[in-house]
Amino acid sequence: MAMAALRREGRRLILSSTVPNPSLAAASSAVTRSSAVSQPEMAPLGARSISTQIVRNRMKSVRNIQKITKAMKMVAASKLRAVQTRTENSRGLWQPFTALLGDAPSVDVKKNVIVAITSDKGLCGGINSTSVKVSRALHKLTSGPEKETKYVILGEKGKVQLLRDSKDSIEMTATELQKNPINYTQVCFY
Repeated sequence: MAMAALRREGRRLILSSTVPNPSLAAASSAVTRSSAVSQPEMAPLGARSISTQIVRNRMKSVRNIQKITKAMKMVAASKLRAVQTRTENSRGLWQPFTALLGDAPSVDVKKNVIVAITSDKGLCGGINSTSVKVSRALHKLTSGPEKETKYVILGEKGKVQLLRDSKDSIEMTATELQKNPINYTQVCFY
């Protein structure tokens, strides 16, 4: 019971079994064994001190991970704001096209262009493969013996997938649009 109480306080019970004078060893052995000396000694590198070190190290690594995560969130938020600003600025550009294309009657045309829009890195889940599947389906619907259908591919993933089976139908490819955006003069050449 006393040992457990001492252990809770961080001290330990030390039994002295060595006597400096060997002639007194026999006489003092009974006294030494029966008397236990309690010293306020800190526990050596035992289970408790190592476990606290492990906990401290883990807490430190969690704090470092939190700092890194916070920095990554801030970078992502700034990138998102930039993309949202570009999106807001380009909204007026689409209105004339949607008005023009929405009112067009269905006319049988000889030349068709399919614009496949995909990403460069492939971190968008299944959107790249879905875009390519829809583009292939549109190509089958619009192509025929008298009709010519070409692809305009935006993004590396769509380019890689469509080059396998439709190499001769590709009119233009553009990759890394984030770094090198397409301008009006580049579009006019094609």
